[in-house]
Amino acid sequence: MINGTLPTISTMNTDYQSRQIKAAPTKIRESFIYIGNNADRVKNCISFFENVHIASNYDLAKIYIEQEFKHRKFVPDFIIIDRIYEPLALNKFVSWLHSNKWSFLVPVLYNDRSLSKAELKELSHSGVADDILNIETYCDQLLTKAKFLKKYKSNKIEEASTAPLKTERVHWGKRVFDFTISAILLTLLSPVFLLIALIIRLDSKGPVIYKSKRAGKGFKIFDFYKFRTMVVNADSQIDQLASLNIYQDVKEKATFFKVKNDPRITRIGKFLRNTSLDELPQLFNVLIGDMSIVGNRPLPLYEAAALTSNENAERFLAPAGITGLWQVTRRGNENMSAEERVYLDITYARSISFVTDLKILAYTPLALFQKADV
Repeated sequence: MINGTLPTISTMNTDYQSRQIKAAPTKIRESFIYIGNNADRVKNCISFFENVHIASNYDLAKIYIEQEFKHRKFVPDFIIIDRIYEPLALNKFVSWLHSNKWSFLVPVLYNDRSLSKAELKELSHSGVADDILNIETYCDQLLTKAKFLKKYKSNKIEEASTAPLKTERVHWGKRVFDFTISAILLTLLSPVFLLIALIIRLDSKGPVIYKSKRAGKGFKIFDFYKFRTMVVNADSQIDQLASLNIYQDVKEKATFFKVKNDPRITRIGKFLRNTSLDELPQLFNVLIGDMSIVGNRPLPLYEAAALTSNENAERFLAPAGITGLWQVTRRGNENMSAEERVYLDITYARSISFVTDLKILAYTPLALFQKADV
């Protein structure tokens, strides 16, 4: 809860007004700046922080940040934008943040509730905001997400400064390879796509393609495609099956979720999973640049949110991929721990190269057919 009314803060030598909310005694001392006029709908988020500084527009936020840094060397831990989408004003504000050596690492999070579908797509492709998400839903994870984004941005800058030409060559070489291979495979496998779609339609009710939100490189959220292998209400049954999760930790909530002999899988779905044919639609993700042929598996948002701590966030420095290191070494192994899976993801993130990708691709055919039903 928020105690009292919203007081007005005046700052020396300025003619602006900003509001500061002091929350009830909280667990987190860090603070953020909220830019918008809908603070009431994020009041639950405010309860997690000691101080939330509110400005109705970008200019007021800019003045506040400048004054706070000048007088107290204070820089917010992150910035939440929750207002109508104004591309020019947003770009100008973020460009100003990036122009200051003391504020260029501050993550900018945009509340997706303030965006239409078209605006969400435009902002996502522009890359201006560090992330776009439902602020109210992820209140308790905002700080860990902000810390990860700050570390990610810092690593990218260090990477670019130490080996800019090598990094650029690897990036563009990988992208050319991904685009070429995905385009060729989509063309050659089009009859297979049609056959699988027909069989799924005959086997069970529901859409042929399963689409869900996943987090990939840099915690970028995108629409992820697979052939549907489960009943249509599978996601709603996760809580009911939590006790069967092979990654379940008796001491704390599990990071990943996977059930042996999952009852939600359809008859044809079992075959598609065991042969990895359900993964074929991800070639579209590769073609448009959301994923790579080789990388770390893109995670459902509830799994990704549990891996934003400093020791785990490094796995998001690698691109999302159809196949990867853990798939070719431990896929289908029900005894693999969550820690081992994250370790393999981090190992790949630290050793990305064309040679590494070729080695993983060479072993991928052997991993396509898994024996265990997990």
